[in-house]
Amino acid sequence: GKPGESDVDFSARLAVELDDIFTKQNAEETIAAFIAEPLIGAGGVVIPPAGYFEAIQSVCEKHEVLIVADEVITGFGRTGHPWGCQAFGMKPHTITCAKMITSGYVPLSAVIVSDQIAEVLVNSSESRGGIMGHGFTYTGHPLATAVALKTLDIMERDGLMTRGLPSHPVGAAFKARLEALGAHPLVGESRGIGLVGAVELVADKATGAVPKAGAGKLGALCAAEALGRGLIVRSIADSVALCPPLVITEAQLHELFNKLGEALDATHAKAKASGLI
Repeated sequence: GKPGESDVDFSARLAVELDDIFTKQNAEETIAAFIAEPLIGAGGVVIPPAGYFEAIQSVCEKHEVLIVADEVITGFGRTGHPWGCQAFGMKPHTITCAKMITSGYVPLSAVIVSDQIAEVLVNSSESRGGIMGHGFTYTGHPLATAVALKTLDIMERDGLMTRGLPSHPVGAAFKARLEALGAHPLVGESRGIGLVGAVELVADKATGAVPKAGAGKLGALCAAEALGRGLIVRSIADSVALCPPLVITEAQLHELFNKLGEALDATHAKAKASGLI
């Protein structure tokens, strides 16, 4: 946002800009849906500012634009809630999900629709003699759906979807250790929710400047240092993302952060020695 601008004011400004775009594009006739992740995952675990989805939803409702939530990363407990949209006040008409619906063991994705959309599909199917005019080659594959059902049974049985909440020991430990990394001299920002987070690496903590050799160098170096210690993380430019399994224990979580801390220390030392920072 702009200097001195609060998260709520930033969200309000974005909503005004979106409203202007929708108006110019005659959105009621030309725009079917606004598609968004509850948080930006592959872009570096970017958390929406306060009030963002409430402001955006108001604009979408005004222009009769549906909202689609991409829950491929955030669905099934990643944020400490069954759905990421629940964590951020997002009220979608459609949810797309995958990955954790089978714990990644078998490929499967799903689309969940509101009554409003389901009614249109049902009415259209009835007009076609009862045949739904939509489908994919492998829709409802018995192997994938059997794995999904068993996965969901285990998630419910073991309470996995709420392990990322701050009220749960695992979620509390993740939050505390992630926030503590914000004090590291190489970390410009630590951010996250539930059991997903990232640290953004900078060359200068005071200014947030990127390395002299360009963006991505610190992130790649840190990921390599972590891997050398038996820890797999994902470098996204100069952000290092964490997305541990929901079944991780407190002891394993502390081991994860201990190794990441060592990797950050090694990255900082090597970056200084090489003139990268």
